[in-house]
Amino acid sequence: MELRHLQHFVAVAEDQHFTRAAERLMVSQSGLSASIRALERELRAPLFVRTTRRVTLTEAGRALLAEAERILAQVRAAHEAVAAVQGVVRGTLSVGTEQCIAGVHVAGLLAAFRRRHPDVEIRLRQSGSGALGEEVAAGRLDLAFAYRTQTDTDQLRCVPLATEPMYVLCHPDHRFAGASAALLPQDVAGEVFVDFHPDWGPRRATDAAFTEAGVRRTVALEVNDVHSLLDLVDENLGVAVVPRHFRHKREALTALPLKGTGEAVYETVALLPPRQATSPAARALMALLETGGG
Repeated sequence: MELRHLQHFVAVAEDQHFTRAAERLMVSQSGLSASIRALERELRAPLFVRTTRRVTLTEAGRALLAEAERILAQVRAAHEAVAAVQGVVRGTLSVGTEQCIAGVHVAGLLAAFRRRHPDVEIRLRQSGSGALGEEVAAGRLDLAFAYRTQTDTDQLRCVPLATEPMYVLCHPDHRFAGASAALLPQDVAGEVFVDFHPDWGPRRATDAAFTEAGVRRTVALEVNDVHSLLDLVDENLGVAVVPRHFRHKREALTALPLKGTGEAVYETVALLPPRQATSPAARALMALLETGGG
């Protein structure tokens, strides 16, 4: 079994399309197809269900995917470890992030990292906090910036970075706009809520604050984009509970602190694998962050 066969297999599994995977790998589609067929012959099992529109993994393919990703991650780690001994950070840095994190300017941090480590290929993936934790634990991401959803485990470390209070965001014509004090969950429970998907950090922080206060609410308008949320609140279609820094994303909106039984907060963390499994590139990025390089 050749490493390139596993690399080709993982690319097709990720893209669910031979043409797109071939373009990304910069190989011919016929060559990619031949590589997958060779792997299937060696394993004596079909790995994909092929249709005219997409390909999906078979049961054998799903079993292989986890092992292939683990093997490729170990190969990358071996290359990076040797480079690190030589004093050079090389390889690939795969970073995950949420849209709404507080306390980390991801674009600026990655730009500073690239200036210091030009031999490292940077890859960025955006998702919800729960999914990002799973990606780091599975070795598909080197690290991620997300909302704290858990404590440390054998597969995942949570490094605290920043804490920010949550605010109720509303239209300037809304009845809350004239409020002079912080709002409680019971004050806003009957409102129409605009919110993110349940896997997103701000949604999890808001749900936790209302659960802790013993108050139920209904999310009527659910989005997966910051600008969509702001647009809906800007049209007075509902209110949103968001981290404090959202106040500066749409200055015309009114923002009021949300107080629960304690202060409702959004905690940003860096999600990393155990120390011995952390890549040299990920360690270099964290060192840069800790020195204020981002």
